[in-house]
Parts: sequence; C-alpha cells; structure tokens
Amino acid sequence: MSDTAESTRMINAKTFMEVLIRFSLIAFIVVLCARVFAPFTGIMLWALIMAVALYPVHQKLVRTFSCRDGRASTIMVVLLMVGFGVPMFFVANSILSRAQHAHNALVNQTYEIAQPKESVADWPVVGERVYQAWDAAATNLPELIKSHHDLLVKYSKDGLGFAVSGASSMLKLFAAFVVASVMMAFGESGIAGLKKIYRRACGPEKGEDMRKLCTATVRSVAVGVLGVAVIQSLLFGVGFIFADIPAAGVLTLIVLIFGILQLPALLLAIPIIAYMWMVGDASTVMNVVFTIFFLVAALADNVLKPMLLGRGVDAPMPVILIGALGGMITAGFIGLFIGAVLLAVGYQVFMGWVDEDPHGEAELAEADSVVGEA
Repeated sequence: MSDTAESTRMINAKTFMEVLIRFSLIAFIVVLCARVFAPFTGIMLWALIMAVALYPVHQKLVRTFSCRDGRASTIMVVLLMVGFGVPMFFVANSILSRAQHAHNALVNQTYEIAQPKESVADWPVVGERVYQAWDAAATNLPELIKSHHDLLVKYSKDGLGFAVSGASSMLKLFAAFVVASVMMAFGESGIAGLKKIYRRACGPEKGEDMRKLCTATVRSVAVGVLGVAVIQSLLFGVGFIFADIPAAGVLTLIVLIFGILQLPALLLAIPIIAYMWMVGDASTVMNVVFTIFFLVAALADNVLKPMLLGRGVDAPMPVILIGALGGMITAGFIGLFIGAVLLAVGYQVFMGWVDEDPHGEAELAEADSVVGEA
C-alpha cells in the first residue's frame, strides 16, 4: 500500500513539474511576443477599430464598383488622403508654422502685438480691463517680454511640443488607416478567424453573440462619437467661412477635437458669437442669423448622439456612453472604443447570468399566483 502511495506521489510530482515547465515556457514566449509587438500596439489597435467600423463602407464599395476587396481598399485610401489627408496637412502645417514663428519671436524678442480697437473697451463687464491690458502689451511689449521671458519661452516650447505631438498623432492615424485597409482586403478570412477565437473564448453558444456585440459597439461609438464630432465640425466650418471668422480652419479643427473629447461646443460658440457682435462688421440681421446657426450647431450633438450612439447594440445607450467616457478618461482617445466594448460586454455577461437564474422565474410565478389568489 505504501509503495502504491509513493509511486502515486512521484507521478503527481512529475506531472506537476511538467505542467509548471510548460506553463513557464508558454509565459516566457508570451512575454517575448508582447515586447516585440509593443511598439505597434497603438497602431494595430487603431487599425482594428477602423477596419471594424469601416468594413460596411468597404463592402458597399465592392458592390458598387463590382471590384475585389483589395481594389476597394485602395479606393478608400485614396479617398481618405484626398478628402481628409490633404486638408489636414495644410491645417497641421499652418499650426506648426505659426507655433514655430511665435516661439522664435519670443526667443529673439521680436514679437509684435497690434493695437486694440476702441470697440474693445465697450465690451460688457471686462471690456475696459481687456482694453487696458491689451494696450499696455502692445505699447510696452519689449518690457513685458523681458520681464516674463523665461516663462513665455517655456510656454511656447510646451505649445510647440504639443503641435508636433498632434502632427505625429495624425501621421500614426494615417498609418493605422493603411493597415486597416489591408485588414479589410482580407475581411472574410479575418471574420472567420475572429469567429473561431470568440467561439473558443466564450463557448459555441455565446461566442457569435459576443462577436456581434463587440462589432456593433465599435461601429456605434465610431458613428455616435466620431460621426457626430465630424458633422458638428462641418457645420461650424461652414458657418466660420460664411461669417468671415478669422482662422476658420483652425477653429474647425478645435470644434472637432471638442466633439471627440465630449466637450460642449458652446465653449467655443459663445466667444465666436461675442466676436461677431463686438468686433465683426456684419449687419445686425446677419449677426442674428449666424448667432442662431452657431447655437443650433453647438446643440446638435444633443439630438444626434441619442439617435446614433448605441444604435444596433443590445446594451442600453447610457451603458455605451458611460463606457466611452470612462474609457477615454482612463486610456485616452482609444479608450472611447475599448471602454464602450468592455462595459457593453460586461453588461451582457451580467444580464445573461441574471436571466439564467434557475429559481427566479419559478419564484416569480409562484408569487404572482399568490397575489392573484389574494
């Protein structure tokens, strides 16, 4: 009996060592693969999100032009570069050149400020103070720069670094879109692979439902957040051009960033409206028309977001919105999608666990019968 127990113990010890060695090797390989893949994680995540969000458009191009998936991907890349890449290049180049010029002017103390108009003093509440500070800065700018030279140079360096970082981020997004187009070119095989992964991870019954939920959530956030931000920025851009607002392209980009970050566009609309009434030279009728237009454009997301966000997703819209906002706060811009997907999946898993309560329906039916008899 003791020999049998000893042999069993040795077999268990040997089996444990084999499992431990195999687990260690697998963990070692996973860590190495993660370190090799780490520099491309951001671009690949963005590429996957873009591929999932834009795949219906890609398939529509395939059907419209009766072409192959690869040619449709090429068409999408060309359209993006012409319709979005070229304008963004000029905007980014303008911002970078202005930031570089301002930084060099502060360093060399050659920066100039124009004299304020007399109408600035008529602004309500703060007009007189703004006029005095502006006039003092324009009159005694060399002394002002000299007294705050180090601080101004520091701020200008930070601004220049932010502009360079923004331009770098745009280049990464373009690179991610090119990778996404390659993914869409092999969309059918990619979907088949994802189905296998979800079935393996979630089981044969829940796997396909979870895949559809994640896909619908990504597309919903892409349309409900990015789509609304683009629509809102286009509305403002048209208004800036017709109202003859200076730096219309830069202001349109700021509106787009506000929409992506879920900041209210009224933060920019109110100063623009104040500028039109106090500094602009348009008639009163046109100022009223543009005021109404900018207010409607600023509040458009309150109507569009409930219509588009959460559309086609089993999870409620507040769950998607909370996940998107919480994910963005936690992980930045890409957290919009990751947070929404995680919260939607978590909600579905939790509600599935609640619905599968074997005693809940029986107890509820029994309670209803008791109430009916009473």
